[in-house]
Amino acid sequence: MKVLFLIPARGGSKGIPHKNIKLLDGKPLVCYAIDAARSVASSDEDICVSTDDDEIIKVVEEYGLIVPFRRPDALAQDGSGSYEVILHALDFFEQRGRSYDVVVLLQPTSPFRTSEHVREAMQLYTPDCDMVVSVAEAKTNPYYVMFLENEEGFLKHVLEGNFTRRQDCPVVYEYNGAVYVMNVAALKEKHLSAFTKNRKYVMPQSASIDLDTPEDWQYAEFLLLSSKKRGGISSSFSNTSE
Repeated sequence: MKVLFLIPARGGSKGIPHKNIKLLDGKPLVCYAIDAARSVASSDEDICVSTDDDEIIKVVEEYGLIVPFRRPDALAQDGSGSYEVILHALDFFEQRGRSYDVVVLLQPTSPFRTSEHVREAMQLYTPDCDMVVSVAEAKTNPYYVMFLENEEGFLKHVLEGNFTRRQDCPVVYEYNGAVYVMNVAALKEKHLSAFTKNRKYVMPQSASIDLDTPEDWQYAEFLLLSSKKRGGISSSFSNTSE
């Protein structure tokens, strides 16, 4: 099974300006994803950072990883989707005689995702599924505390159920953005939104932090600092291979 590890890292972040190369504990954010990929990939040739930004290219290549192409500006807008970015990367390599069976998408915004998480998610993948996706147990349960307003202006539960305690509700999950193991054949047939055969890989909340706002960044720095005070960065926050 031939696997492409794809790291999408455009330059136009607004929530945290230039966050993909902003230093987190002294290391550019994108490099956490590179380390996670390197611990699993058989070769750097199978790791691709897709970016439109010259500064990101410089940082990545100074980290020792060649950036094979500069992403077209049309695929680096605020409204650009991951699906088109994935297909663009696959097409680039196919035109050069390199085909892949699986794409493992690793977003830079999940620095607490470890090599172990990536490996375990990949182990759940089989060719009969569309995708293995990392999730965390949802903090808010739609059976219990999530509501919609009906036509009469009254609130009703998003999902109906006769539950009086949160603990009795079915467990629900949310994508945490850390790991996507995707079937290339399925990608070529349909959009990600049309995937129906998705298998979950459950990660703890502590590893599921997605950096989108300055407050997220501050929280990540707090966790890293707290971990160091406890005697060094714990294995749960490490992206190195075991």
